[in-house]
Amino acid sequence: MARAVADVSVVIPTIGRPHLLRDALQSLSRCEPRPAEVVVVDQSEGMVSAPVLDEVGLGVARVVACQPPGIARATNYGLANAAHPIVLRVDDDCTVRADWVAVASRAMEEDPDAMISGRVLPAGDPRLVPSTILLETPRDYTGDVDNAALYSGNMGCPRDAVLNMGGFDERIVPAASDGEFCYRWLRAGRRLRHVPELVVWHRAWRTPEELERQHIEYYQGLGMFYAKHLAARDMTMLRFLLRDCYQGLRSLYAARVRGVERWTDERRGAFKGLSRGLCDGWRQFGPWRRQDPSKGGVDLR
Repeated sequence: MARAVADVSVVIPTIGRPHLLRDALQSLSRCEPRPAEVVVVDQSEGMVSAPVLDEVGLGVARVVACQPPGIARATNYGLANAAHPIVLRVDDDCTVRADWVAVASRAMEEDPDAMISGRVLPAGDPRLVPSTILLETPRDYTGDVDNAALYSGNMGCPRDAVLNMGGFDERIVPAASDGEFCYRWLRAGRRLRHVPELVVWHRAWRTPEELERQHIEYYQGLGMFYAKHLAARDMTMLRFLLRDCYQGLRSLYAARVRGVERWTDERRGAFKGLSRGLCDGWRQFGPWRRQDPSKGGVDLR
């Protein structure tokens, strides 16, 4: 008996992590219905993901190469290469629940112009898993001014609408391009919903040292995001900056008073990361460059 198929594309960016990608693809193979296609965007040297696809045997999956590396570039490239107008996206270090495609397809069918995101649960030691979302109740962020409502590792979107807004800004590096896109999407009056039934598990695979570095890199990307919009005289960024600095101070208090280890607290990357990102961002987006901040990756020099 033929399996049911949902008319959606799934995009998975990956870079040199075949053991993680294998688990992600196997979880997708258990979905009912299955997606019409899976686009693996490989940014590694030598296309190391190709043998994994053969091993898993997910016949609807294909690999596309994308260089130079960058998570925003991989996402945009996957969207541009997707065959279907509704695209779901998951990271290579996540596994999806068996109803993930069904839940996303139903939510996008109900509101095809919206973006959706869902719960991101820790798989393994929660202290070693960054970027979790545990909110169990539905929420509509439409009309909010927010940069933390979207996690691109568990996302559904209308492909053309995202690309027509310029996609994810490939200049926001090394992370946080999804936060910048979330802000642009909501400021444009677009709909963004949290669907708690849309569930992925985020794997614990980084060492404490790698986690500390990732926390700094995340705030570095946020600093670039803030610099981009500050250069366009968007003073909302000052509120975001004050919020992040306050959280950084709270992390110092937690370490001193409660003995919270720095690698377990994402906020500890705030001061070092923000300062780097603001400097990098001012060089990239300063007022001497003519650009439209409502677009991603668009430089009108």
